[in-house]
Amino acid sequence: MSLFHSPSSTIASKPSSSTIYSTTCSMGIDLASVPIASTTRRAPSTVDDEIDSEMDDFSTQFSSSSIDTQIETPVETSTSQPSDSTTQPAAAPAAAPVRRRRRKPKKSFINKNAIPDSILTDPAIQSAISTLPPSYNFEIPKTIHRLRCHSPPPSTVSLQMPEGLLMYSCLISDILTRFTSATSVIILGDVTYGACCVDDLGAKAIESDYLIHYGHSCLVPLTETVLPTLYVFVEITTDVRHLTSCFLSSFTGSHVHIMGTVQFRTAIIESHTILQNSYTATIPQAKPLSPGEVLGCTSPKNLYSDNLPSSSQCMLFIADGRFHLEAAMIANPKLKAYRYDPYSKILTVEGYAFEKMKGLRVEAIRKARKAKVFGVILGTLGRQGNPRILRRVKNLLNENGKESFIVLLSEIMPQKLEMMPQADAWVQIACPRLSVDWGHFFKKPVLSTYELYVLLGEAEMKEGEYPMDFYSKGDDNYWGNFGADNDKRRYND
Repeated sequence: MSLFHSPSSTIASKPSSSTIYSTTCSMGIDLASVPIASTTRRAPSTVDDEIDSEMDDFSTQFSSSSIDTQIETPVETSTSQPSDSTTQPAAAPAAAPVRRRRRKPKKSFINKNAIPDSILTDPAIQSAISTLPPSYNFEIPKTIHRLRCHSPPPSTVSLQMPEGLLMYSCLISDILTRFTSATSVIILGDVTYGACCVDDLGAKAIESDYLIHYGHSCLVPLTETVLPTLYVFVEITTDVRHLTSCFLSSFTGSHVHIMGTVQFRTAIIESHTILQNSYTATIPQAKPLSPGEVLGCTSPKNLYSDNLPSSSQCMLFIADGRFHLEAAMIANPKLKAYRYDPYSKILTVEGYAFEKMKGLRVEAIRKARKAKVFGVILGTLGRQGNPRILRRVKNLLNENGKESFIVLLSEIMPQKLEMMPQADAWVQIACPRLSVDWGHFFKKPVLSTYELYVLLGEAEMKEGEYPMDFYSKGDDNYWGNFGADNDKRRYND
C-alpha cells in the first residue's frame, strides 16, 4: 500500500508614493513664478495617476522636448540705444532641472494556488469529505480548487490510484462530479506500482482532460505529461509519540537516519524534531526526491560511517511494508535498520541478505557476457520506460558490436520472454528491482541498465555496494532517468 500533501501561503504588500521633483531649480528661480499654460488637472486616483499628474505639471512649466532645456532669465530693457562699443553681457544659463526616476509601486504577490475560504468553509464540501477516512488526506479542497480554476474547465477527469486506495475511488468520483465542472470521472484500474507508473498517456488515449494521480510524489515532471496532471500524496496520520517512544526504548546508539515513504513525510519531520534531542538525527535526501523520501529503486546512500561503531548508528524507516525499505538497505548494506509500521504500531529490526543478492547479480552479468543478441525491453506501464535511456542503451550495444531488438511490455514475465528465444540475454528499462528481486526466475539473464553498463565496462561494481539511484541525479549516472545528460528530468525530446 502506498500513499501522500502540500501547503501554500499568500504574501501581499501595499505600494507607497514619493516626491518626484523639487519646485526650485539650482539657479534660485522659483518655478512657481514661471508662466504656466492653462491646464485641467484631474484628481489622482492611484499612485501612478498622482505621479503622472505631477509630471504633466512639470512638463507644462518647461515647454521643450528636452529635459536639459535652459530657463531664460528676464533681461531689463532700456529706452536708450546702447553704443556700438558696449557689449550686452550674456545671461547666465539656468541649471537644468534634476532628472528623477519614477518610483514604481511595490508589487503585490498573490498565490494563485491558495485555496479560497469559500471552498475551505463550504459545509457541503466538508460533509462530503467526512465520508472519507479521517486519517487519509486526499486533499479534496485543493483538488476542487484546481479543477475549478483550470481553463478550460475539464469535463472528463481520470483518477489513478494504487490498489490499496481503489476502495475510495467511487467516493472521490462522486465528490468531484458534484463540486466541479467534471461531468465524467474515469477510474483507471490498471496496476500502479509507484510514481513511475503515472498513466498520462492512457488517460489521454481515452480523451480525458485532466489526470489526478494518488499515492505518490511528482516523479515524472508536470512539464513532461501530455495532459494536465495533479499529484496527491495522500498523507497518512501517524502516532509520532508512540513511534518515537518505541524507538527511544529500543536503540541505545547515537546516530539515526530517518526515512520513509512520501505519505509519511510529516511523520518523518516530526520524529526528527523529537529524536534530535536524544540522538544525532538526520533526514537524508536523494535529490530530486523530498528529504527522507525513498522509492523502491532510489534511496539516499553513503549513510554508514566507518568512524563510528556499527552499533551506534542505524536507520529508522517509516512504512507499512518492506519494498521501499529494501532499497534503503541495498544502498546502505552496513547500516542497521528499524522499521515502524504505522498501522500495526510495531517497531521491528529488519535484515537483508545483501551479499547473496549481489552474488546472484554478478552471476547474471557473467552469463550475459557470452550474449551476441540482446532483447531490449521498454516498460510501458505508465512512464516506467524512458525513451532517452532506450536510446543510450541501443547506442551502447551498437558501439560494442552487439545485435539488439526492442520489445514493449507492460508486465515482464518469464513465460513471455521464453516466447522470443532469439535473444541470448535481456536488458529491461522498466524497474531495476525486477532484475534484483526476480531475475533468478528467468532462464536467460535479465539485466538492469546499471548491470548492462557494468557488463560493457562503462560502470564499476564496487565491493560492498549496489546502487539504488534510478531516479536520483548524478554526474555519472547514465543508466538512470536523470543522469548527467538529462538534468532537466525530461522524458521526451
